[in-house]
Amino acid sequence: MAASISKTLTRNLLRRSVETTQVLQLRFSSVAASAVPETQPSEKGGPSRWSKLLLFVPGVITFGLGTWQIIRRQDKIEMLEYRQNRLRMDPLNCNEVSPSSENVASLEFCRVLCRGVYDEKKSIFIGPRSRSISGVTENGYYVITPLMPLANDPKSVQAPILVNRGWVPRNWRDNSLEVAAADDQPSSIVPPSQESGKSSWWMFGPKKKKVEEDQVPTVKPTEVIGVVRGSEKPSIFVPANDPSSFQWFYVDVSAIARACGLPENTLYIEGINDNVDPSNPYPIPKDTNTLVQSSVMPQDHLNYTFTWYSLSAAVTFMAYKRLQSKKSRR
Repeated sequence: MAASISKTLTRNLLRRSVETTQVLQLRFSSVAASAVPETQPSEKGGPSRWSKLLLFVPGVITFGLGTWQIIRRQDKIEMLEYRQNRLRMDPLNCNEVSPSSENVASLEFCRVLCRGVYDEKKSIFIGPRSRSISGVTENGYYVITPLMPLANDPKSVQAPILVNRGWVPRNWRDNSLEVAAADDQPSSIVPPSQESGKSSWWMFGPKKKKVEEDQVPTVKPTEVIGVVRGSEKPSIFVPANDPSSFQWFYVDVSAIARACGLPENTLYIEGINDNVDPSNPYPIPKDTNTLVQSSVMPQDHLNYTFTWYSLSAAVTFMAYKRLQSKKSRR
């Protein structure tokens, strides 16, 4: 979506640049004509020479923009190679990674191995985010869930971390909001012992003890391999997050941590899994190829370079033809 918006903006910018160039050339020539007396010969220099040079300014600017796209393309290539090299490294132990901002910046795109249990009730849904499945586009969300430590487990995380578990359909968020709304409502069901004021005989004895033992949930630890990431930098078109109404449009790690009741410097990782279980596909984590991609890839910068250089050649030729037409009139 971000790439399509960027391409649309570039096409609009190029169209407006051509229109602006033509207007500027007309204004520059009219200003120069009014500023120079008719009896003054153009060979002696003066303002007429400057007016000629000003006609070539749009061509110089567009040429500079094309050269800047070449530099941006080289920077993007180096950035992608840096990410790919990081993802090839062996995963680190999550407890060895400090959540300070300096370490997160230096360890971004490093793989880490974490072990804990998900706190599903504190899940945050980022989106909407579209996903193409067999040529059909479906809207959904990225779900971020705190991974909590496990007691008496030395391999467990020592502090909670935020895990982007991947993409889920829209109904996941709807069901989560319904469960949260039901939990907020006070229960109107009164236990039988309180309703009658008497205790029932079947609540005592070995059967009660057996029921209580059967109701104790078994906590199954979850192992996650993820990539250290930071907050997203939203564009001007992305709305601001509204935690009070559970509206999250981009990843703001500190704000999400506060909403989950965690410290602002909580570590944030994106889960990766190249082999998704078909029987339980959701959430769908990002694969390594998706992680290294950028909204504007090197090929896009190359296309922008060709466009700007073509525009530079066009406006320069227009300026040259305009000067030639003036000479022919004389």
